[in-house]
Amino acid sequence: MQDKYVHGYTDYEVARLNDQASTLDHLLHHDTYYPPGSEVLELGCGVGAQTVILCRQCPDIRLTAVDISADSLSIAKKRCSELGFENVDFVRADLYDLPFAPESFDHIFVCFVLEHLVDVERALLKIKRLLRKNGTLTVIEGDHGSAYYYPSSALAQQTIECLIRLQAEAGGDSLIGRSLYPLLSNNGFKDVHVSPRMVYADPSRPEMVEGFTLKTFIAMVEGIGTIAIKKGLMKEDAWEKGIRELKNSAGQNGVFCYTFFKATASCDL
Repeated sequence: MQDKYVHGYTDYEVARLNDQASTLDHLLHHDTYYPPGSEVLELGCGVGAQTVILCRQCPDIRLTAVDISADSLSIAKKRCSELGFENVDFVRADLYDLPFAPESFDHIFVCFVLEHLVDVERALLKIKRLLRKNGTLTVIEGDHGSAYYYPSSALAQQTIECLIRLQAEAGGDSLIGRSLYPLLSNNGFKDVHVSPRMVYADPSRPEMVEGFTLKTFIAMVEGIGTIAIKKGLMKEDAWEKGIRELKNSAGQNGVFCYTFFKATASCDL
């Protein structure tokens, strides 16, 4: 079963994912750590944007990175090879039909994946079976409903709502960050802890304005413009004006905020 990745698999999206990972590295991963010798599974590794961070942070783990896209895996594998990371194996597989025996891993890492799944609860049950006793799960997700900015704009907000709607139509949930605690708690995970990680960008933080406001969030919204217009969610002139006004949040007087949610949980078989 393959869920729909609403952002597509273009070179534009590859660049956006890498910009996102590098910009948010410290915010999301300053406390990501697995003990040496751990068997770690990364699900939905995509082009390896998070994989290289895991390899760098935890050089003595054995990492298995899984994705359903052969093209994405090829990019991820090449990038890890170029950086000299040799502690990762890449496997092409469907998240709902993983080729691993029960209790194969000490830890599982899932980043920006659950939001795209049609059946999150089924996926979590599959994931839980792969963890060893006292194994841990780390999940990181965004929440597009947490985006707020200055100056405000009704048309800018409408472009964001288009993204939320298109992802919902594809079976995903771009607001999933806020529901990580009940999702994990209600599906058999223990010791669930959720940590909100807020991005704040204004002109005094130019690296966040460039790396997140422009190259991560607004780039993500812009990426669905063609399909949003084609589906009649917005007229082309309104869309273009909305994007221009959204970009004002990256301007001289602009402010942009967004919250990610990082959840950790354990599995007590």
